Amino acid sequence: LQVADWEGLKKQRDDARKQGRVMGLGLSFYVEICGIGSWEHSTVTVERDGRITGTTGVSPHGQGNETTFSQLLADLFAVPMDNIQILHGDTSTVKAGLGTYGSRSQVVGGTTIVMAGEKVKATMAMLAGHMLGCDASEIVFEDGTIYPLGAPNSGKSFAEVAAYAYLGAGMAAGSGKPYPAGFSGGLSGEAMWEPAGATFPFGCHISLIEIDRETGVPKLLKFVAVDDCGTIVNPLLVEGQVHGGLAQGIGQAMIEEALFDDEGNLITGSLMDYAVPRATDFPRFELDHTVTKSPLTPLGTKGVGEAGTIGSTPCIVNAVVDALSPFGVKHIDMMLRPEKLWRAIRQENRLQ
Repeated sequence: LQVADWEGLKKQRDDARKQGRVMGLGLSFYVEICGIGSWEHSTVTVERDGRITGTTGVSPHGQGNETTFSQLLADLFAVPMDNIQILHGDTSTVKAGLGTYGSRSQVVGGTTIVMAGEKVKATMAMLAGHMLGCDASEIVFEDGTIYPLGAPNSGKSFAEVAAYAYLGAGMAAGSGKPYPAGFSGGLSGEAMWEPAGATFPFGCHISLIEIDRETGVPKLLKFVAVDDCGTIVNPLLVEGQVHGGLAQGIGQAMIEEALFDDEGNLITGSLMDYAVPRATDFPRFELDHTVTKSPLTPLGTKGVGEAGTIGSTPCIVNAVVDALSPFGVKHIDMMLRPEKLWRAIRQENRLQ
């Protein structure tokens, strides 16, 4: 309400009505269930040159998981993102996985890749402590360097510790630093994790719509979305997901419609007949967020994939019902065709 200036919008609507304009204000508040679908699997391997390879069983189709998973590993190991590659969707490379659905990629997939990475990091800390003559608990990872706490100038590069892990027991012994007992070489970790329950992202959407009294054509003047998806790994990707969801949800309410003739034949079966929204159909979306971490996920993430679609559609319908309320309208079905709104203004078959 504060971000949208709710009271200011009400005044704008009321002033417009005094001028004879048809304007309405809509609000929706949603709670979604995400992160469903059981377990997920990941592996993380630090190669001998210090590069990091992660595999994930989730299979992205535009969400940017390769970026966010790289960010998570870059933060974990304190190395540049350029050192990291994420592999997915290839059964010859990825051992197992359930895929992408229900906004579970970051919630479950992101968690497992961090868990796998933490196993590798623990091994690297043990090796670095062995190389530097200190306990693993004293090891610090920072800017591509691994060093004892309080002694940043006496450390090893990330790549040096990785190379040591791949020397092999014989060469390690020959170097004067035999491997610690129980370590046999290599740096790879595997994780499988299943959340204890679903996550519940939520949000509030507000819209302002004006309907042309003479033609029934609706125009979206303002749209504000404040969503809460828990911990945000990449704000720009979250905004992109919300933008796309808003376009889809608003399009469903105002523009897109599957129509059938009397014999059941689809008559909007091509993009020549079935309208999809364009950039010119929207105002500039105003986005904000709150952060309420999920208690059921180690990262506190909750999912955001469908947020824009869930909140926007009822928000648009509520705004149109509000705009038409002076004409006695209390309910209207999607899709909000201009003809339908024109008839509602004239109180002619207004609910059809």
